[in-house]
Amino acid sequence: MKLQVKLALYNTLTKVAIILFTGLFILLSIEKISYNHIELRLQNDKREILRSLSSKEISGYLSTQKIYTDYNILKEEFISIKPVKYEPVLAPNGGFTTERREIDRNMQDYRVLSHRFNLKNHTYMLEVGVAIESVEELKSIIKKFTIVVLIIALVLTLLSDLVFTKFLLAPFYQIIDRKLIKVNDPMNFDYGKIKTTTQDFELLDDSISSLMKKISNLFILEKQFIANVSHELLTPISIISSRLENILLHEELSEGSENKMHASLKTLNRLKSIINSLLLISKVENNQYDKADMVMIAAIVMEIREELEDRIEEKELKFTNNLKYIYTIQGNRPLMHTLLFNIINNSIKYNNPGGSITISDELKDGIYTIIIADTGAGMEKKQIESAFNRFEKLDTDEKESYGLGLAIVKSITTFHGIKIKINSVKGEGTSVMLIFNTPIQVQ
Repeated sequence: MKLQVKLALYNTLTKVAIILFTGLFILLSIEKISYNHIELRLQNDKREILRSLSSKEISGYLSTQKIYTDYNILKEEFISIKPVKYEPVLAPNGGFTTERREIDRNMQDYRVLSHRFNLKNHTYMLEVGVAIESVEELKSIIKKFTIVVLIIALVLTLLSDLVFTKFLLAPFYQIIDRKLIKVNDPMNFDYGKIKTTTQDFELLDDSISSLMKKISNLFILEKQFIANVSHELLTPISIISSRLENILLHEELSEGSENKMHASLKTLNRLKSIINSLLLISKVENNQYDKADMVMIAAIVMEIREELEDRIEEKELKFTNNLKYIYTIQGNRPLMHTLLFNIINNSIKYNNPGGSITISDELKDGIYTIIIADTGAGMEKKQIESAFNRFEKLDTDEKESYGLGLAIVKSITTFHGIKIKINSVKGEGTSVMLIFNTPIQVQ
């Protein structure tokens, strides 16, 4: 999961917890707040009624010891005063109850305040009530409104967190993209700073640049070492080879000595081939080749087919050329020849006798792809991952392999901006895909 999503989820979950706690607190407090409001209202009504006991309407009822009742037209409020057993001294009283009352054949739930008082040597019970149906409706409306507000708040919180974290982490992803993902060659590293006001990202940017600088220096030293050593070794190898060849011209050599000389020459030629391969890789990686040639892929494939015809026939392989497009790339022709030669040569080298090699191509969305497939030994997943490493050899009986063929292929594809992909199944065969992302010319 991306850091941006994690941060957004963390912030959202934190706010969700706070909002839910607040929402639950509000929902649980609505009833208490509503009843407190009603009770305060009833207390005020009680005081107003007690001050109005001297009015003609109320005093007339009280003087005849009748029950005085009053309620509004909607039956939402009522006032009742009725005589009760006389008590000269009244204890502190006044309590609230919730009762169901029938008023004019209409049953409703009321919050009732009861209060006893003495007037002219008589004790009366005062009841002031308010219907709680409207309160329940109000509570329901408030609850629904609160839930809607909570949902909207959660959605807005998630969206705002995603936008904010995206803005906050934009420099981080730029650093990853420009200074890690898109870096194919330490020599072409972009040391320009990413604009950010976050000190942590500035530290990350500087650290990657510093690390890449060290890697570049080591990379340069390695290339120089390989180039220098390879170049210096070629001279003594050539000298030794010449001397051995001269010795072979002597007629007095025994057959055993002559065989040893031939074996030594073979070893020297193998060493020379390895050094030349390393020199080729070094030169390609140091950009010592130009890209001035217009290279026709189909023509190179046909040339290689003719060059390797003897080996194809020797293994009784079926070679099928299904190229449909005449694709031309601007690059270095000798390097492109080496690239395709190494891949096709591997298809022959690691193929089974009587197997097949198929070369096909496709053009999709302006991207040209060539596929070289064989029915050979195949590779396991770990072997595919390390196939382009130098001196990495397949576990076969092939003695001519030095483990540098695919390393050369990788260097040349990188030099030309070509993407290479290997698909292989152990015991079934291998297919190599070359994906050309460069501007194309197709006929």
